[in-house]
Amino acid sequence: IAVVNLKGGSTKTTTAAYLLHALSESGLSTLGVDSDPENESLLRWGELGDWSVPVVGLPVRDLHKRLNAVTRGIDAVVIDTPPMESAKGIVTSALRAASHVVIPMSPTPMDFDRLGSVLEVVADVEALRENPCITAVLLTRVVTNAASGDVYASAAAELTPVLPARVARKEQFAQGFGQPIVDALNTAYGDALGQLLNMKATATA
Repeated sequence: IAVVNLKGGSTKTTTAAYLLHALSESGLSTLGVDSDPENESLLRWGELGDWSVPVVGLPVRDLHKRLNAVTRGIDAVVIDTPPMESAKGIVTSALRAASHVVIPMSPTPMDFDRLGSVLEVVADVEALRENPCITAVLLTRVVTNAASGDVYASAAAELTPVLPARVARKEQFAQGFGQPIVDALNTAYGDALGQLLNMKATATA
């Protein structure tokens, strides 16, 4: 699973961290891959939180070629990618390696405006793949009972599939960096994981 977006600050790392732990809690051997050459947020979070789930740093433009060497015996891999604006080559390589792509998106005009550019890159990479990947938007930082969630879910669904699960704006997620992650399966991220893995591959554009 590659977690991608155009810019930083789009909940990529939080999304990657919770998906990673949800996979681990489901009984799979999992590996987190931090491909951000500048921030290394997933790697640092794993160190500070003393995670039992391993995370490696692999901020390289040929990630899709190197990944096999570090994933032998691993059932599932979650890749936290750098901002697409500053490291498009790395993000493209992560997309080539992925069977599933999650695009975290807050229900705001700015985040929705970025979605088209992300989907363009995903579509470009499809031409380099043998098998189509599954791509979906995950709404994050959703204000409970606010109309914006429905508005932007509907708008995004006109461009690409949107997962039914919505991650609410909670201190648990906003202040979670550096802390252990427990019971990830029983969060909206766990719901999103199940929905993602049950999706069938469709065209990304």
